[in-house]
This record gives sequence, C-alpha cells and structure tokens, in this order.
Amino acid sequence: MQNHNTATATQTAAKSGFTKQDLTWSLSMFGTAVGAGVLFLPIRAGLEGFWPLILMVLLVGPMTYLSHRALARFVLSSPKKDADITEVVEAHFGKAAGWLITFLYFFAIYPIVLIYGNAITSTVDSFMVHQLGLESLPRWLLSGVLVAMMMGVMILGQKLMLKVTEMLVYPLVFILFAMSVYLIPDWSMAAMSVDAMPSMDAMLLAVYLTIPMLIFSFNHSPAVSSMALAQRKAHGDKAVEKSDAILMRASGMLLGFVMFFVFSCVLALSPEQLAEAKAQNISILSYLANVHDSALISYVGPLVAFLAIFSSFFGHYLGAKEGLAGIVKQSAPKAVERMGEKKFDQALVAFFFFSVWGVAVINPSVLGMIESLGAPFIAAILFLMPMYAIKKVPAMKKYDGKLSNIFVTVMGLIAISSIVGGFF
Repeated sequence: MQNHNTATATQTAAKSGFTKQDLTWSLSMFGTAVGAGVLFLPIRAGLEGFWPLILMVLLVGPMTYLSHRALARFVLSSPKKDADITEVVEAHFGKAAGWLITFLYFFAIYPIVLIYGNAITSTVDSFMVHQLGLESLPRWLLSGVLVAMMMGVMILGQKLMLKVTEMLVYPLVFILFAMSVYLIPDWSMAAMSVDAMPSMDAMLLAVYLTIPMLIFSFNHSPAVSSMALAQRKAHGDKAVEKSDAILMRASGMLLGFVMFFVFSCVLALSPEQLAEAKAQNISILSYLANVHDSALISYVGPLVAFLAIFSSFFGHYLGAKEGLAGIVKQSAPKAVERMGEKKFDQALVAFFFFSVWGVAVINPSVLGMIESLGAPFIAAILFLMPMYAIKKVPAMKKYDGKLSNIFVTVMGLIAISSIVGGFF
C-alpha cells in the first residue's frame, strides 16, 4: 500500500509540470553561477569589441546547458539512490580513479570559495569607506564576521540556504537588468558597424581566450549534485527529466541576463577602456563608477557585487565541502569512523572557516586565481569527465552517439588548452 501511494505521488508530481520547487532549484542554479566571474566577464569578453560577443552567445548557451545536463545525468546514473557525486565516481571508475576525480572536483571549487571570501571583504570595506564615509574596520574582524555570516546560513541547513538564495536572486536579477538598461543611452552604435568588425582570426582568438572565463562565469556545477539527488528523492524515475528541465531554465536565465549585462557594458565602453579596467585589476562595476561618476552606480555597484558573491558562495561551499569529505573518507576511512559523522562535519566546517578567513585577511590578487586555478579544473570535471563516463559506464551508454557529446568534449579541450594559450 505504501509503495502504491509513493508511486502515485511520484506520478502526480511528474505530471504536474514545472512546479514552484523546480523554479526554486532553477533560481538556486542561477544564484550559484552569478558570482564574481560575471563582474569580470565583460572586461575579458569585450576586449575585441562587439562582434566576438555574437559568437560567444551562440556557444555559451549550449555549452552551459549540455555540460551541466551531462553532469546531472552522471550523478543519477548510480543505482544507489542517495549517492552524491564522489560516491558515483568511485562506484563507476574504481577507488584510485575515484580519488583522483574527487580531488579534481574539490580543487575546481575550493579556490572559488577562497576568492569569494576575499572578494566580499574587499567589496564591503570599499563600500564602507567610499560610499558611507566610514573608517575601515580591521580586515581580520570584518572578514571574520562576513565569512561567519555566510557559513552560518549554510550550517542552519539546505532548506534555509535555498530560501535565502531565492530571496537574493530576485533583487540580483532586477539590479543586473536595471544596470544593463541604465547603460543603454551610452551605447556606441559605431561599435556595431561592419567597419568595427575585427578580422575573423582576431574574433576566433578572442572567443578562444574568453572560453575559460565563460565557463567560470556560467558554472553552477557545485550545486548540480544536490539538485539531482533532490529530484531523485522527489520524483524517482522521472529525476533525469526533471533535472533536465531545471537546468534548461537555469541556463536560459543565465544566457539572457548575463549576456545582456555583458553586451550593455561592452557597448557603453570602448575596447581601450576595457583594457584599462583589466590593467587596473578591478570589476566592471568599479570601473563604470569611476568613469561615469554616477551616484547611482557607486551605490548600486557594490550592492550587486555583494549579492552576487553572497548568493554564489552557498553552492560553491556546498560542493567544496562535499568534495573534501569524499577525499578524506577515501584516504582515511578509519579516522573518520573514529571521529564520528558529527565531529567530522564540525572539523570540515572549521577547516573552511579558517582557510577562507585566512585568505580574506591576507588579501591576495584574485583575478589570476579565476582563470588559472578555477577554469581548468572546472572544464575537466564538468565537460570531460561525464563524456568519458558516457563511453565507459554501462548505465550511461544510452546517451552515447549524440552530436552534443562531441561539442561538449571539444569545448572542454579548448577550455583547458586556452589556459596554456593565454600565456603566449
């Protein structure tokens, strides 16, 4: 009787179309992706002007959706109903390969968590000094309070995290859109003329070098494992279908809002100005505030940065903690057993708090960390690993032979190679 009721509930949920809970998850994916990367993406993407952005739009939508869809399907390929990504990797590839991929997964996300701890401290400090006219608090105190606040929300539970992310995403979407519209009077129509079009070689090179930043800026892989497992719990056999729909909407939202913001910034500023912003190592909003001398941008800019970093921190912290737990459990299972799950979890929380706080106090440059540390690991995990699984894992064989697999593999290889290309 209970099984019958469960089956009926699953069928009802599956037939109900796209629900409010699905929208919450799509917004959570969106919030995970919209972080510091988006605030630096216009600088990287617009150095060659308007025309290469057209190629980027055509590529980044399919890149984002197809890669994240493959990762979600990989998580759901395990016969074990509650297996997270680290357990799925070990089950499919064996202990040694499992450990290596879990290690890569962790290092794809952990530097981003460190970046966000540092970035939010700098954003709040700058806002206090320049907009509010206050004196700087000691950095160790300000960063400690901010990191504790962000992690405190996570410790209180996943449901609250989803609620907070949902609440943050609405103003974030509105502000990004409003900023994009606000810049329209400054658009240079000359930038769209055929005369301003760079050579095809220059366009392709610009796109090639921007792909790592696009992957970083649109990446919401840290939250995919949790989302996929939640769909399996709620919808059973319909989990893949539900995950696909959630990720499709999240990718569409990201493409629309983020690329409109990028286009608006690039059309409002010249390639020379974007090169100057890159040389100054500041976000596009900080540069716009300097150039426009606008009270609106000077107040709204830090708010956008704060919301973007705060909402994005949640998903990345969730994924990094999951990855580190997998590494420790595989490397020293007996030590974890002796500690017990509760103490082990407390030790993980302490590690993240002190390491994120420490980096925020030291205040290193973060721009280099984004492209050199984040993107290559993300590309390996998000683009290449699921494609390898489709070829090697029996449960994934049904996805083999699709043209989209070739596209995802090629883009993953380009992303990793362009890191090397960037040095030349």
